[in-house]
Amino acid sequence: MIVRILLIMLLVSGNVLAQQVAWSKRMADSFITWHKDSIVIGNNKTSRWDYEQGLMLKALERVWYRTGDARYFDYIVKDINHFVNADGTVRTYKFDDFNIDNVTTGRVLLMLAQQSQPGREKYQKAAQLLRKQLTEHPRTKEGGFWHKKRYPYQMWLDGLYMAQPFYTEYSVLFNESANFDDIAKQFALIEKHLIDPKTGLLYHGYDESREQKWANPKTGQSPHFWGRALGWYIMALVDVLDYFPQSHPERANLVKYVQRLAPVLVKYQDPKSGAWWQIVDQGGRKGNYLEASASSMYVYGLAKAARMGYVNKLYAAAAQKGYQGILKNFIEEEADGTISLNKTVSVGGLGGTPYRDGSYEYYLSEPIRKNDLKGVGPFIMASVEIEMIPELGVGKGKSVGLDYYFNNEYRKGLTGETEQFHYTWEDRMHSGFWLWGNTFRELGTTTKAIPTAPTAESLNGVDVYIIVDPDTPKETPKPNYVQAADIQAITDWVKAGGALVLMANDTANCETKHFNQLAQAFGIRFTDKNVNMVKGTQWEQGKVSIPASNPVFKETRTVYIKELAPLDVKSPAKALVTSGSDVIMAVAKIGKGTVFAVGDPWLYNEYTDGRRIPAVYENFNAGKELATWLLEQARVSTPELRSGLR
Repeated sequence: MIVRILLIMLLVSGNVLAQQVAWSKRMADSFITWHKDSIVIGNNKTSRWDYEQGLMLKALERVWYRTGDARYFDYIVKDINHFVNADGTVRTYKFDDFNIDNVTTGRVLLMLAQQSQPGREKYQKAAQLLRKQLTEHPRTKEGGFWHKKRYPYQMWLDGLYMAQPFYTEYSVLFNESANFDDIAKQFALIEKHLIDPKTGLLYHGYDESREQKWANPKTGQSPHFWGRALGWYIMALVDVLDYFPQSHPERANLVKYVQRLAPVLVKYQDPKSGAWWQIVDQGGRKGNYLEASASSMYVYGLAKAARMGYVNKLYAAAAQKGYQGILKNFIEEEADGTISLNKTVSVGGLGGTPYRDGSYEYYLSEPIRKNDLKGVGPFIMASVEIEMIPELGVGKGKSVGLDYYFNNEYRKGLTGETEQFHYTWEDRMHSGFWLWGNTFRELGTTTKAIPTAPTAESLNGVDVYIIVDPDTPKETPKPNYVQAADIQAITDWVKAGGALVLMANDTANCETKHFNQLAQAFGIRFTDKNVNMVKGTQWEQGKVSIPASNPVFKETRTVYIKELAPLDVKSPAKALVTSGSDVIMAVAKIGKGTVFAVGDPWLYNEYTDGRRIPAVYENFNAGKELATWLLEQARVSTPELRSGLR
């Protein structure tokens, strides 16, 4: 009965949220209104390298991915460029402080180092500087990072978020596989030393030396369960798991930590408001209050853990309840159209000068702020997670496979080693499909690479199969051409319910002879003609208009596609989008399946991330509508259909 009630809550609240304004965007826009040029933290007079800066920029990055609006990316670059010099040194950053907080903004450096833009090497150098800090950072005797040089032998929950997501992503990008044991150890030490066996909550910090006045002389633990400290920890766990290798034996333990903590957080959720308390386990005690940053962090952590499958999907209902509590208790509409977040505690620490003893009275003595960034950033990230929930069912249980066999090009990566690129899920440069892949994932599906020729085996479990721009000899020394066996395997898969996407390119950059043998099996042929030949930045030459009655692109009206090969179509194929006498896109129904074709890979990052083409062109929205439609067409995941492929 309880499970049924929670499911109803999940569906109802999800439908309500789907009809509301995107709070993530409203808060991101409000933040930019407050901090037009750069981020000034708290009562500071000037901007400086700071973990709150890193937190906010990461939140803006998530809104950029969610909307394709380059204003958020541009803000990130503008702010970071106030600090990162051409040689990779960082203004106001002090290496010798060995402050774990200073590593947080490194996550944004890693994102920028993977983008197509002039001077991106400086971001890589700056990230390497922060990595060097971790190499030399002082540690406890057991190997845990000190929180700061001035806090010797201490590990705080906060520190796990400050360094570990950066450390993990860096290790993936720069092939430092030996680091994953060390990363797992940081969490294992926290689990070993800070869990309270009675409540399951984690204390704020511990002192290995037992010298601090706030430290329990037997355990070294601080005396209370501070809300935001637990928030940093749950966020650290779910973010590290984005990059921690699936094959690593310690990954299972990281997932177990999430599974252990999630029900504990729900247990201490205030049943009336849905929010959480400043001192988590003492709701209602005199002086205690519902606190915005912890509540936002818990919502983010629970919702993401449910979306990623680390915990039961029912935890999304608790997250949604918490989110409604945030909107009701903390969000304020301002007269100028912005929104504000109230009731974020300014800080929470241990030791220092003046001395912070970790007592109940101490945590309640810290000032409460409006629009404190430690609350605003997590609120944006929580909003993105909650806004995804109504859409996750579109691709639930389905998989989108991208061909890496017919399209098989290589370049030198960040480390100088050879990597595959050009229309791949991993490629975040303008040449990649990373952003479109993220759109699919935000619709609840999984994305995978198909590195081999299509067969019944390689396509088993794939619901949408995308083939883009097969290689010519000038692109790959020994290109893999489409063969008769490939056509047969793909045709059988489509007839069983698969959704096939065929994206060619202009005739000078695509091997169309063999690709057309596949396309013609479905009544489609990529012609030798090239249209929409754009000169420089004369964007209007790439304009394609879509009528309001289009069954795939229901909201999108204008897109940008340049230098494409128009299509010849015959039954069973039908034109979907035309421009004059040219067929730009076509669809075909084959058996239980569907084929979509277009003469250009127009949804790669360069033309979806908002950074290059004018905002009038709605390629990002078109990519989402196409992804939604493809997932709705796919029927291979139905067991009886999938069995027909074996």
